[in-house]
Amino acid sequence: MKPQKKEQQLLKSLGRFSSAIVAFSGGVDSSYLAFMAHRALGQAARAVTALSPSVSRMQRQMALDFASAHGLNHTFVETREMEDQRYLANPANRCYFCKSELYRQLEGLQCRWGVEVILDGANLDDRSDYRPGHKAARQRGVLSPLAEAGLTKRGIRQLSRKWRLKTWDQPAMPCLSSRFPYGTRITLQALSQVDQAEEYLRGLGLKNFRVRHHGKLARLEVASREMPALLDIEVMSTIHERLRKIGYLQVALDMKGFHSGSLNVELKERSQESGRFRTDN
Repeated sequence: MKPQKKEQQLLKSLGRFSSAIVAFSGGVDSSYLAFMAHRALGQAARAVTALSPSVSRMQRQMALDFASAHGLNHTFVETREMEDQRYLANPANRCYFCKSELYRQLEGLQCRWGVEVILDGANLDDRSDYRPGHKAARQRGVLSPLAEAGLTKRGIRQLSRKWRLKTWDQPAMPCLSSRFPYGTRITLQALSQVDQAEEYLRGLGLKNFRVRHHGKLARLEVASREMPALLDIEVMSTIHERLRKIGYLQVALDMKGFHSGSLNVELKERSQESGRFRTDN
């Protein structure tokens, strides 16, 4: 089925609700879903964005700008996953605790506003990746209309481009905690370091990259097509000095380049060797 047909199915599905809350991060998927929910339900569709130290300043602003540009009924809600020691310990299922807290907050708003359903932006591709947050969604009765309509990331980008949504070619934007290898404790200071480092590199013109936090070492994963811009002694020296001021003693450039979900790949490889990897954790 072509994306346009799936979109019609999505609109029909959304239209059966009287009202909805969309967990709206400002990323490609949730932006498209919030836009379509607004088309189907108008102001009865409420886009809610989490405020948390693990959400970058850029991402908060992008969500705000998108909501303003498209007239969404938009609200921020403060989440408190940083008060959960299980989350701070950064286990492989860290996202489960984060999403559980988010949906707990959304359920509170759902009750206060009298909203029928809570929706997330999970797409069909997500079902083949390691996504502990999906378990939290299922437990809380959160619906995933994009996945139910059979929409993949590629299809969502195509449809977003059709509607001239600025997010259509936006890189993936997972939370800042995803920059920490599993088992590395998450702290407010470290999250701030990552946010500052990525903000600086973004200012240099980089788009597809991550700053992986390894204690005093910052490991830069940069898309191969963007890497040549960094391979200059003066540029490397400037980056090194800036990141040292942020708090890193060493800065390394990953020769493999940027790969979204690279920490999950490492997790799968280790876990498959021991036969313990499960995608429903």
